[in-house]
Amino acid sequence: MDRWAVVTGASGGIGLELARELARRGYALVLSARSADALEALADELRAAHDVRCLVCAVDLSAAGGADALAQRLAESGVRPEILVNNAGIGVYGPFAEADADRVQAMLELNVVALTRLTRLLLPAMIDLGGARILNVASTAAFQPGPGMAAYFASKAYVLSLSEALAVELRRRGVTVTALCPGPTATGFVARAAGERAAMLRGGLADAGAVARAGVAGLLRGRRVVVAGWRNRMMVRAQRFAPRRLVTWVAAWMMREV
Repeated sequence: MDRWAVVTGASGGIGLELARELARRGYALVLSARSADALEALADELRAAHDVRCLVCAVDLSAAGGADALAQRLAESGVRPEILVNNAGIGVYGPFAEADADRVQAMLELNVVALTRLTRLLLPAMIDLGGARILNVASTAAFQPGPGMAAYFASKAYVLSLSEALAVELRRRGVTVTALCPGPTATGFVARAAGERAAMLRGGLADAGAVARAGVAGLLRGRRVVVAGWRNRMMVRAQRFAPRRLVTWVAAWMMREV
């Protein structure tokens, strides 16, 4: 019997690498993103490399009804996911007062609303299945305010908070919840957010494959929070002892344009 994993934002970056890692471990994949062509190419790769079943669901989760459409497709296909990976997300870079309002809204619809709704829609079946796992891709941005990407940092703080709360709510119901918090990573997301102009991204970027491996390993161990990369773990620990005002100032300095 197939063990199904749903991966949103699977067409590139961390999502693509998460799909590869889960396929390597023998999971059948539901691959979701906007680009059907990219998803079909990935599905062909995973079938050939790992002999796993793949279901392609090209859905825009930032659009109204996107999460419902994906959940309906799973129900119609008879898929009961053992793993849900909420990876789809976008970022908007720049001062909040100057940001395009529609882009900010689309980001919040995807990063916050769609993630929440899809989780809620699939959760009852996952509880009934037993032994199910949820991986929500947050960010090291979740641990502090981010002047220069204010709404994006806030959206990832929401993902982390929701994940930690659900981990407690669901611990006796057979479902684990893990928040994966990568730092800046070499993906197309960086370019879409225009974040290549930020000072924090002028240093080394993490490898998406390494982030995915850490995330899946933590997910399968039932860890609540996985901070990928030792430098990021040190940064997160240090922030706990620093004044909030200082942490915010440092984040603003790192997000400055260079």
